[in-house]
Amino acid sequence: MFNSTNDSWLFTSESVTEGHPDKVCDQIADSVLDALIAHDPCARVACEVATTTGLVLVMGEISTSGYADIPTIARDTVRRIGYTGNPSGFDADSCAVLTSIDEQSSDIAMGVNCSLEVRGSGGQSTGAGDQGMMFGFANEDTPEYMPLPITLAHRLTRRMAEARKSGHAPSLYPDGKSQVTIRYDGERPVHIDTVVISAQHRAEATAEQVREEIEDAVIYPILAGDLFDSQTKIYINPTGRFVIGGPQGDTGLTGRKIICDTYGGFGHHGGGAFSGKDPTKVDRTGSYAARHIAKNLVAAGFCSQCEVQLAYIIGIAQPVSVTVTTFGTSVKYSDEALGALVRRTFDLRPDAIIERFDMLRPIYASISNYGHFGRPELDLPWERLDAVEALLSN
Repeated sequence: MFNSTNDSWLFTSESVTEGHPDKVCDQIADSVLDALIAHDPCARVACEVATTTGLVLVMGEISTSGYADIPTIARDTVRRIGYTGNPSGFDADSCAVLTSIDEQSSDIAMGVNCSLEVRGSGGQSTGAGDQGMMFGFANEDTPEYMPLPITLAHRLTRRMAEARKSGHAPSLYPDGKSQVTIRYDGERPVHIDTVVISAQHRAEATAEQVREEIEDAVIYPILAGDLFDSQTKIYINPTGRFVIGGPQGDTGLTGRKIICDTYGGFGHHGGGAFSGKDPTKVDRTGSYAARHIAKNLVAAGFCSQCEVQLAYIIGIAQPVSVTVTTFGTSVKYSDEALGALVRRTFDLRPDAIIERFDMLRPIYASISNYGHFGRPELDLPWERLDAVEALLSN
């Protein structure tokens, strides 16, 4: 996404709160995955969720020796988000929870359980759970090597939830969105141009009351700094009213907020979503590995901006391609040479990625909202700068 000129340009990213109907679904799906993987690390899980007024539907393909009380998990997740009682338009205790679960296809399992490379030899190696391409991205906008627009958008939505739950913004309900537009000069962010907050609120709250709460409890604490000033344009609930929200206001579905999950549009996204998928699904595992590589390449000083693409074939362990793009910011090595360096440095078979990141444990509900990358408060293994030395020595 790097603009190779010194021209001024704008870029916008959005985030959604944990009460957004699509994110409700992502959190339920990953909570089901966590419950299953806690009892059976080898569980094969492809869990999808849909929600609408008064209804949660959990469906998918699951093969496991464990057990999960899916209706209870769904209700507990909805309750934790804050949908309790009729005034919010959705209620954890009164909504219906329906399930439609089948086993993983035996045709898929045949390739996943034993990759093509060792099939017939008696060896064991997990093959990729599907074909597809995955991307990882990193730049120098923030200490987390994440683009600034999505980083600030996530901080705003997370703060909305915190302010609601702490009582600092008592007018708010769980649903909401943020949008942040950053002005860049060349590669450098120089100004927060526009901030948009849409927040579901109580019917009796006035527009002015909602605006004051969001400005005082959300915007100013998060954005105060050199890039935020009196020239920044602020829009709060631009329609003037946002009472009907959550699953009552809009049908939710897993995997519809993939750009919020990754880089806010600053980097590419691959062909699949993350939530509800166990680590054999390279949509998730490959994306985490690609982010880890990109971040370590930037941190090692090879470039100031980096995107890594991996591509896999179902049933085969090794990626069919590894591509590094530095947008002209690598001054010493070609992108092709960096791709070869990545091949030498990283084992990109699903088994190796799963082991490196310790992925067979219940960590996924915690990253189902506010982004799968960055997140310094969570100490995610794919966010660690533990490959810098190996890259420099290779």
